[in-house]
Amino acid sequence: MAYSIDLSGRVALITGASSGLGAQFAKTLAAAGAAVILASRRIDKLKDLRSFIEGEGGDAHAIELDVTDHASIKSAVAHAETEVGSIDILVNNSGVSNTQRLEDVNPEDFDFIFDTNVKGAFFVAQEVGKRMLARARGSAPGSYTGGRIVNVASVAGLKVLPKIGTYCMSKAAVIQMTKAMALEWGRHGINVNALCPGYIDTEINHHHWKTDAGQKLIKLFPRQRVGHPRDLDAMLVTLCSDQSHFINGAVISADDGFGV
Repeated sequence: MAYSIDLSGRVALITGASSGLGAQFAKTLAAAGAAVILASRRIDKLKDLRSFIEGEGGDAHAIELDVTDHASIKSAVAHAETEVGSIDILVNNSGVSNTQRLEDVNPEDFDFIFDTNVKGAFFVAQEVGKRMLARARGSAPGSYTGGRIVNVASVAGLKVLPKIGTYCMSKAAVIQMTKAMALEWGRHGINVNALCPGYIDTEINHHHWKTDAGQKLIKLFPRQRVGHPRDLDAMLVTLCSDQSHFINGAVISADDGFGV
């Protein structure tokens, strides 16, 4: 007997949707039947992605969002719910990184990472979470009570890696944030989990895997290969579905064994 997950009738907000994992997450959830709200600062790229999803028969909407700007977060979430409907699923994916030794990190470098990866992720989840909580408590209308929040962390939040120490710290904070939200919001039917990808080949880092440094890094991986965005599809859809009702506060590695 075949097994499938249907997200028809659900509304999903994906941050950092203009490229990389965010774009793949949006395509995947749309293919599963969800109406997807594409959020990013790069609105032109979102429009291209929206056209692609619509061409595949999906339902997609694009909104401009800067997660480092609290006013932008509040405005974008309000606009999304007005245009599409109550947000049932949040994929909290926006993130940035840089490469430098810890002794070279200055306050601006630190803020660049933490403002997006931690502060931005928190306030996006808080804004969406408040609305999910209001529906769960009966103080706001909505056809679906509860919700699903997937915070995209990283294997770097579980395993310290050289020259990206600040990034590692930020993703460790996202993992603890996930657990705190799961603890407080789980009783209201809001499941919050962290997805921790390993090294994934995207347009941002694709060139790196062809270099000597990239090839040396690949040789350190258990199966000496880099993942593809589609390798996260099954786990993402599961975490966004009703079938994940017993999964809350989980920290799930999808790293091909790199963190073992």
